[in-house]
Amino acid sequence: MIRTRLLLVAAATMLPLLSACAHTLEAYRAPVGAATPRPTGEGWIDLFAPENQAAWKNVTDDQKVWEFQGDVMHVLGTPGTEYFAWTTQEFGDFEMHVEFMLKSDGANSGVFVRTSVDDPVQKGMEIQVQGDYGLVPNRNSVGSLYDIACPMFNMLLPNGEWNSYDITCKGSSLVVVMNGWKILDLDLSKMTTPIGKFDTPLAQLPQKGHIILQDHGAEVWYRNVVVRPL
Repeated sequence: MIRTRLLLVAAATMLPLLSACAHTLEAYRAPVGAATPRPTGEGWIDLFAPENQAAWKNVTDDQKVWEFQGDVMHVLGTPGTEYFAWTTQEFGDFEMHVEFMLKSDGANSGVFVRTSVDDPVQKGMEIQVQGDYGLVPNRNSVGSLYDIACPMFNMLLPNGEWNSYDITCKGSSLVVVMNGWKILDLDLSKMTTPIGKFDTPLAQLPQKGHIILQDHGAEVWYRNVVVRPL
């Protein structure tokens, strides 16, 4: 009888664990979005227009880590981590549209906003670009405010398809829409202590800086990178 009771207790203890394991093994079902079209109208600056392409500079070293193929930037996937900035001007309050395509699982890049060419990681914000199609979102997944805020959904489309970010920075507000779905809506003024890997609270960072893209060792394609100051 005692042995039977022990077995029943053990079984009761294991059921929640088995249920949790089963849940984690289920396929992650996210909404299915679609890349939003490039915005039109007055005030938009095309950072990939022929006359603006020369303003992109590698701020890490002298390596060539991207090439333009018409109006598409091909990030070459150089070993290591490289950062390249559009150096013509900085942006404070703005709307930004950017489209990207990945062709391999685990591909890694990032869209940095309001950041510094001297220290892109610690002195600005990164919206993560990550080849993690179909996986549960986390604070380092595609669409996250890297290492700080988890997106509401993983909206990444399969390899070989174009994705879009529509990013709005206005004062302390940061809103990110991915493939037509809002995935981040943050009040940076509340972030008064360091979070994640970052030494400076986001509330203390300047509300103006450069737009920077990243080569993190995998090929990535960008197009339709346009910004409208607010």
